[in-house]
Amino acid sequence: MLANSEKIVELARDTIEDYVTSGIRKKPDNLPAELKEKRAGVFVSIKKKGNLRGCIGTIEATRENMAEEIISNAISACSRDPRFPPVAREELDELEISVDVLGEAEEVKGKDELDPDKYGVIVQKGSRTGLLLPNLEGVDTVDTQVDIARRKAGIPAGTDYKLYRFRVERYEV
Repeated sequence: MLANSEKIVELARDTIEDYVTSGIRKKPDNLPAELKEKRAGVFVSIKKKGNLRGCIGTIEATRENMAEEIISNAISACSRDPRFPPVAREELDELEISVDVLGEAEEVKGKDELDPDKYGVIVQKGSRTGLLLPNLEGVDTVDTQVDIARRKAGIPAGTDYKLYRFRVERYEV
């Protein structure tokens, strides 16, 4: 668990608010060293009244540090999630933000090594990849978790694929 859990969600929230109100990606001040030094895949999830409003992330680090990963994914979650229109200024006070920091993915031999409450899952076939975070409402079985990730990847039912699992540290305030 990272020491600065409040700063992680605060960074995502401030980024979203700045971007929605001004269209500008601001550089944050006074970031904890941990966020400037560590690299990891990060998902930023936005909910409104308990319903998903945006969620974008990276499986592995793609930026210089975790702060940049959070900033980039927060902007994408509020403005580029193809399932939703961009977040409007009027919605900002109603948003719940969470940040998932992904651990390293490990290949598993079968579904018996998965647990939808404990592990996220990656389903992969060639260049097609689908990911589902752990501990999501309504995802109570391994089969449901894998099926959703498989469909996200566009992998047809009955096709062979590789399975990976990963742990996350979820930050919410």
